[in-house]
Amino acid sequence: MKSRWEAVRLNRSLNIVPQSPAIMGVLNITPDSFSDGGQYLQFDQAISKAKQMHAQGTDWIDIGGESTRPGAPAVDETEELSRVIPILKALKSELNVKVSVDTSKAVVMRAAIAAGVDMINDVCALQNQDALEAVADDPVPICLMHMQGSPRTMQDNPSYGDVVDDIKHFFDRRIEACLQAGIDTSRLVLDPGFGFGKTLDHNIEILKRFSEFKTFGLPLLAGLSRKSMIGAMLGDRPIEERMVGSVIGAIIAINNGADIVRVHDVLETKDAIEIWQRING
Repeated sequence: MKSRWEAVRLNRSLNIVPQSPAIMGVLNITPDSFSDGGQYLQFDQAISKAKQMHAQGTDWIDIGGESTRPGAPAVDETEELSRVIPILKALKSELNVKVSVDTSKAVVMRAAIAAGVDMINDVCALQNQDALEAVADDPVPICLMHMQGSPRTMQDNPSYGDVVDDIKHFFDRRIEACLQAGIDTSRLVLDPGFGFGKTLDHNIEILKRFSEFKTFGLPLLAGLSRKSMIGAMLGDRPIEERMVGSVIGAIIAINNGADIVRVHDVLETKDAIEIWQRING
């Protein structure tokens, strides 16, 4: 399928991703995220981890206050705000790094924008109540991610006709919704959502055909770090042993057009990108 957005060549990557490919380091302020849940729930732990990633060369730090792993329980907006906003404010005042907030709640989006966030990263692609309105009047960039179902149900037998074409149809609809809300495409980043309502075969197909999402003319984000797809391809490797596979997956995504890779292992990914860049000029 050829996207009707193929003619959109505003190339926000010059502003959102001036250094492409860029690394987005994961900072989960949660007790139950699949990889690092509970490790950075305390303020000092979170700031220390952020400073470590900054020193290792990350371009972005992505703060999340609610786990989106399969089956994760919902978090109310008051709790999410208390986890995310103090960290966001501290990072904006202490570090010269771009900060995104991983949230689907309009209230959290508004608070993050007021605190100076550099991107809203929404796994629900602004489909939740008041989300479009929350970001419409501010020029903050937005990452629209594809997910089939919800974090609670997304892995209950996901199915597609053609997974890449179906995701592209989804992006068409969400881009149109953004335009109708007054959100210019120059603010958008697209993420096909590895592991969010996809089987292993779906994830592999998306990675193999990742370059097809370039038809939108918008920056692309790939987040496959330490996910079950990596473990499955390595014979059910546990989370703590998925670093090498995750780095290789990030490089494949970059080679296929990803502008941002969202990772847990910043230093190792940075090293791999430097080698990739030297080989590719």
